[in-house]
Amino acid sequence: MTAVQGLGEAVTAPGDARLFINGEYVESAGERFQVVSPVTGAVIGTVPVPGAGEIDAAVTAARAAQRVWSRVNVWERAKVCHAIGDGITARRESLARLQTLEQGKPLAESFADIDEAATLFHLHAEDAVRLTGETISSTDSAKRMWTFYKPVGTWAIITPWNFPLLMFAEFVAPGLATGNAHVVKPPAHTGFTVLAAMEILQEAGVPAGLVSVLPGEGRTGQLLVEHPGIDAVGFIGSSETGAKIQASAGLKRSMMECSGNGPLVVLDDADLAAAARAAVYGAYVCSGQVCCATERVLVHQNVHDAFVEAVIAEADAVVRLGDPFDAKTNLGPLNNQGVAAKMDAHVADAHARGARVLRGGRRAEGYPTDLYYEFTVVDGVPTDSLLSQFESFGPVVPIITGGSDDELLDIANADALGLQGAVFTNNLSRAYRFVEELATGQVVVNDSTCWWDINMPFGGAGGRNTGWGRIGGKHTLLGMTDLRTGAISL
Repeated sequence: MTAVQGLGEAVTAPGDARLFINGEYVESAGERFQVVSPVTGAVIGTVPVPGAGEIDAAVTAARAAQRVWSRVNVWERAKVCHAIGDGITARRESLARLQTLEQGKPLAESFADIDEAATLFHLHAEDAVRLTGETISSTDSAKRMWTFYKPVGTWAIITPWNFPLLMFAEFVAPGLATGNAHVVKPPAHTGFTVLAAMEILQEAGVPAGLVSVLPGEGRTGQLLVEHPGIDAVGFIGSSETGAKIQASAGLKRSMMECSGNGPLVVLDDADLAAAARAAVYGAYVCSGQVCCATERVLVHQNVHDAFVEAVIAEADAVVRLGDPFDAKTNLGPLNNQGVAAKMDAHVADAHARGARVLRGGRRAEGYPTDLYYEFTVVDGVPTDSLLSQFESFGPVVPIITGGSDDELLDIANADALGLQGAVFTNNLSRAYRFVEELATGQVVVNDSTCWWDINMPFGGAGGRNTGWGRIGGKHTLLGMTDLRTGAISL
């Protein structure tokens, strides 16, 4: 462990990490991946690149552990999950600082992530003990039927880099509570926080082998999901990567939460100040690197000018780009060069097609890395532009104009990435129409597209390119279990 000078304070770098397999931190004889902090530009450590042997060891251990864990009383499993939640809370300071160092998000956001991860273990512990079946009346008077839930088995969990520990908890908390095992692959460049959390799981009494962590990239994920010992796959990430994973997984059970380009719609009777706050917030939180960020803002032409003015005023007053360890900062650096290059390309394409860049639109100068991106507002975005058609995943408010409710719905639903949308209106009938007709999995009325509740069944609309299954509350428990039926003759 070494000290790395951050922008505002010294932070501790994790150094050379080890894989976590079968209850132990283990060395690997393979290559090591060098991790660079987006905050400082400094190398903060390395992680081993797992090979087929390490993957096989982790899956083999998981299957053995799962057979035993599935027979443990649900109240005992819940007790372990509660202990994990308590352990995360006890170490929230160190986990949050480590996550900000490797991911780049403001420290306040990392604290919120760590707190929610802890809550998920408590929530699913409580939900699991109440996951009960029912007695069903049979047409045969000599028979009795009943249902019950059993764990699916051993899961490959592939998590994204934008919420390192929280997305880990989204699957592992309900999975452990219901008797499953997990082999987790976080991205190689944001694996430190999850690896550090394994100490908490050990102290809480999680049996060896039940959760292993192998940070890696695409090849690691492919080997993992194709392993014959994997029963199911849980994935959060881009639709492009999700399609590759599903192609490799075949008929294995899967829960897929993929890209989103859901719109924020501002109708002509909306509270424009509230709509502007929501649009700006959804673009700066996690630097816009959220699947339900402010990707498209569809504004009724009657209020366009006033809305744009409100967005500029809100952005100028609220957004503070800078050191994510500084309490005043709410916009930190982007996580990696890929997403920064995509922002460059999307803004340049929109400008070339006639859009007006009103704020930002480029990488900021004077910072340790070129991943600090200016908060960006673009008006007059054409519907055929990259900024409209694809998930930008950066701090940008792209404004598109429509002349009627029908036109705004048509523009909104022309995009296949219908994950979560929002509509601002003071008319109940119009609100209901947009809730029912927007082709997104969730529609939020008069709040940000980034609005979230821990019990929300979150996922994409059917038939869209946003995956399937639901992440949130009891719905993840249901996705990670099989409903079984018993029938007995009296």
